[in-house]
Amino acid sequence: MSDLVLVTGASGYVAGHVIQELLGQGYRVRGTVRSAARATAVAELLPGVELVEADLGSDAGWAAAVAGCRFVLHTASPFPSGVPDHEDELVRPAVDGTLRVLRAAAGSGVERVVVTSSIAAVEVGNEGHLLTEVDWSDTEQCDAYQKSKTLAERAAWDFAAQHPNLELAVINPGMIIGPILRAEAGTSVDGIRALLAGGMPGVPRLNFATVDVRDLAVAHRLAMETLQAAGNRYICAGEEVSFPQMAQILAQRYRVATRVLPDWLVRLSARFNPDARTAVRFLGRAAHLSAAKAEHDLNWTMRPVADSLLDTAESLIRFGLVPAPRPARPAA
Repeated sequence: MSDLVLVTGASGYVAGHVIQELLGQGYRVRGTVRSAARATAVAELLPGVELVEADLGSDAGWAAAVAGCRFVLHTASPFPSGVPDHEDELVRPAVDGTLRVLRAAAGSGVERVVVTSSIAAVEVGNEGHLLTEVDWSDTEQCDAYQKSKTLAERAAWDFAAQHPNLELAVINPGMIIGPILRAEAGTSVDGIRALLAGGMPGVPRLNFATVDVRDLAVAHRLAMETLQAAGNRYICAGEEVSFPQMAQILAQRYRVATRVLPDWLVRLSARFNPDARTAVRFLGRAAHLSAAKAEHDLNWTMRPVADSLLDTAESLIRFGLVPAPRPARPAA
């Protein structure tokens, strides 16, 4: 294949795996980075990708970035490690950046754009039933990150409706886990890193619908290639797994905390810890989502969550982001 594909945010966790997947399938890949310093790191990690500077906060560089591309995979979006002072710190860059990429793509004759959204745009306010692509988050109940993903995806669909010559597909991943590609851990694997580092006395009753970043990269490629994917959004997330269950899986190989923290203790810590305040909102909440549409339309599959967790742990240790944890205690 000789089609040229633009991947935004090439230095990101998801983008790195997407680029690897595309290069492995014979595509020519161009990636955007915010600075020359980022370009150096990405070029060393992903030889064969063409890199250009373009920032989601500016129009500069985007016309050149999309020039000659048949497809654009827009993976770049702010993902906070903490709670922002104001929601606009996330909402405006997410919405404006998405529209900036779509305008450039439409103006350059790009055939299809695949946007990385999130189940954060699906599940908020919709508890109590199996969630599918028809569900949308209630922005009145969203935190800043959830609102940014929901409004950015809404803006993308509105733009596509006004530009029928530009095809749009959207991927809505769950909690993204899987091996990192360099010594820089994304926010989504922070919980695994904290468990391995021994920084957690126990694990809260949080539930997640996860997806392996490698499977997610395949989903992006399939949404780009599959004819019927145009005009569709796809949930990419597995069955619910709790944080205590994740700890038990890791404990098969490493000595990590597995004690379940009582809810009252998590709520108490939230008075002093901003990150814990976010966790409180999700204590005991179910995460039931269906990936049946992606499985059917895209012929997409997911690997077992245990494989993803252990591969994530091995990569964090290999890159020195956690000290080598003690091995699990032998079974009695």
